[in-house]
Amino acid sequence: MLSRKGLIPEDYLLTRLAEDVLQPKFKTKQRKARFVAKSGTCNVAHTNIREQGRFLQDVFTTLVDLKWLHTLLIFTMSFLCSWLLFGMIWWLIAFAHGDLDAKGDDFVPCVTDIHSFSSAFLFSIEVQVTIGFGGRVITEECVSAIVILILQNIVGLVINAIMLGCIFMKTAQANRRAETLIFSKHAVITVRNNKLCFIFRLGDLRKSMIISATVHVQVVRKTVTKEGEIVPLDQIDIQMDNPVGTNSIFLVSPLIISHVIDKNSPLYDLSAADLQHEDIEVIVVLEGVVETTGITTQARTSYLSEEILWGQRFVPTVSEEDGMYAVDYSKFGNTVKVATPGCSARALDEAGGMESFRLKESSGASVRRRIRHQNTKEL
Repeated sequence: MLSRKGLIPEDYLLTRLAEDVLQPKFKTKQRKARFVAKSGTCNVAHTNIREQGRFLQDVFTTLVDLKWLHTLLIFTMSFLCSWLLFGMIWWLIAFAHGDLDAKGDDFVPCVTDIHSFSSAFLFSIEVQVTIGFGGRVITEECVSAIVILILQNIVGLVINAIMLGCIFMKTAQANRRAETLIFSKHAVITVRNNKLCFIFRLGDLRKSMIISATVHVQVVRKTVTKEGEIVPLDQIDIQMDNPVGTNSIFLVSPLIISHVIDKNSPLYDLSAADLQHEDIEVIVVLEGVVETTGITTQARTSYLSEEILWGQRFVPTVSEEDGMYAVDYSKFGNTVKVATPGCSARALDEAGGMESFRLKESSGASVRRRIRHQNTKEL
């Protein structure tokens, strides 16, 4: 992969190359299957679909969703089958009119120079792809031949239109643009503006911007309702603080997106110790319009509980050099440890907030210094 060749730093991941993430060397606990992979693909298998005919009702979308090999195979078979079908029809017209038998100079055939099925097949190809070598020409002798000529031209145009449309849509698919939308390898939980926050970083490697980009975040966990109903994939929306203060973000440089863990957050009762045992998954969805094509694109990733670092902060990546702002992507995923309470946001609020935590920390530090000082004197 590109990261192994030194072309892409290991500290961040392209959304489609995230399967190369090195797993932790320590043994992790057994957990449920991941809902969304780091690359953004959904780990969902649709089984026991009885009404398969629904896919044929939207043939164009089905063709676009197919793999390139399958799409090209279908188009190749479509052309071959149409050429063979109309070649057979041209051969039958010539056989019914008697064009295959040797006639005098006064005999006018429906199509000139058709003597066998091979020549009829070649004429079918010439008609549908408008090659026109000039050796075989339709005449005014047979009305049925004129009707078949019009019908084959229409069928050929329809096949060409579908083929060109599918190829254009497959080459201009929005997920290709998502290859250069990147997310930090880890998310962090740290203190920001005296509040515990869930934070991750995202960026765009291209200079062409994503217009009206928005970020949606959900927590996926297994929950049990008050009635005892088990919801294996309960998707809970969490509110993100937009760094630019509007509904959409201005993704011209890497941005740090944060979520304040307040009483309305599903992470409100989560502490640093609980994070190691909690079976949660945070899904991040970045959506916007590609500036060059006008197509809506979407990039996704997710963070498991072991991929959320407690008590760390992202280092800055933007600096001013020679009158311009430079982004150092080698620091995209780098974090540093900072003083952060290990308790949950609920416990922190009940204890009086960050001010009380800092006072306790300072008093505890002074007590520890006095103890060390006394021990030094005794020695």
